[in-house]
Amino acid sequence: MKVKKVEIIPIKPHEGLLAFASVEIDDSFYIGSIGVHKKRDGKGYRITFPTRKVGNHQFTICHPTKQDLSKEIESAITSKAEEVLGL
Repeated sequence: MKVKKVEIIPIKPHEGLLAFASVEIDDSFYIGSIGVHKKRDGKGYRITFPTRKVGNHQFTICHPTKQDLSKEIESAITSKAEEVLGL
């Protein structure tokens, strides 16, 4: 599986959240609402996959189950974030 497209949508920074990202995998699967956060040490970005809060419970909507795909998504998003956000 390969990340084919990445989009970054900057937002007004809030508690380290700088943008939302979306990725398209193999021209056939889209994941949106991926949070792009500034790392606490200020060096680079970290990402969070979408969740939904229902009552007192937090549910994961989607995330990669294979480490190699997870790393590829993170790398693609952080590269694009550096280009768009310039940190």
